[in-house]
Amino acid sequence: MYKVENISKKINIKGLLKENEPLNIHTTFQTGGPADIFAEPDSPEELRNLLLTLKDLKIPRFILGGGANILVSDKGIRGAVISMKRLNRIGLDRNTLVLGAGLEVSLGALKAARWGLGGLEFIYGMPGSVGGALWMNARCYGGEISRIFQWADILNENLEPERIHFREEDWDYKRSPFQDRECVILSGAFRMRKEASTELIKEMEAIREDRKQKGHYRAPCGGSTFKNNRAFGAPSGVLIEQAGLKGTRIGGAAVSDWHGNILINENGATSEDISRLIELVQNRVREKTGFYLEPEVLKVGEW
Repeated sequence: MYKVENISKKINIKGLLKENEPLNIHTTFQTGGPADIFAEPDSPEELRNLLLTLKDLKIPRFILGGGANILVSDKGIRGAVISMKRLNRIGLDRNTLVLGAGLEVSLGALKAARWGLGGLEFIYGMPGSVGGALWMNARCYGGEISRIFQWADILNENLEPERIHFREEDWDYKRSPFQDRECVILSGAFRMRKEASTELIKEMEAIREDRKQKGHYRAPCGGSTFKNNRAFGAPSGVLIEQAGLKGTRIGGAAVSDWHGNILINENGATSEDISRLIELVQNRVREKTGFYLEPEVLKVGEW
């Protein structure tokens, strides 16, 4: 097990630094074992110093955003888990909105709307961070992060600052250039448009209500469990429902009764329960249709 004292001897951290932090309180599934070391850097500079120290000590790291779209092992994560929560700045340069990677992406959308800036309203009500939305190229309600993305500041593979600008060829469905690099996203800039604040907020409230009606907030979950594939002729949720899997349960995990592509922590589920349920759904759908559902939820930690 890695110890905090080895890090604290090297650097002083204004933010949080502790051992054996339970990760179920930091994930939307509300499952997962402890992190050996858990840190919340207070600034990009503190983050870089921490990463350099971890590299020097050969301590592995995992970057945590809003805790959505991940399934943390019941055994937890060895090494250091770095929460980006405190890197949550909001800036504005004319019609360019600059958001820290650790900011709740829904909060960024709301702030923009109050300033009369449209472009992010499609993401309102979605759990997760700006960094996570960039990494996954989040999309829903006809919107997609890549369509408004301008640039991102990162720490590159050598832990040096670098700015990545938009190139269309780097982006695709659920794909971004960050997935092919060992980098850490610090912030992102988005091209916004001037619109009436009242109309934007009205649209966002309608989106949030639609999410609520579809059951996104009824139980702990990781968001949509599987990616959609147009070649399959129907969304993953429909294929799961047609396979008769809605309501299927393993331990405390369940395929929700209201949406086939939302797997939930219904009653004290473990991550293993959810993992086994994901595999069951994949196998049943493949038996029925021949299609393999690719998980959107990523398994992390010591499996």
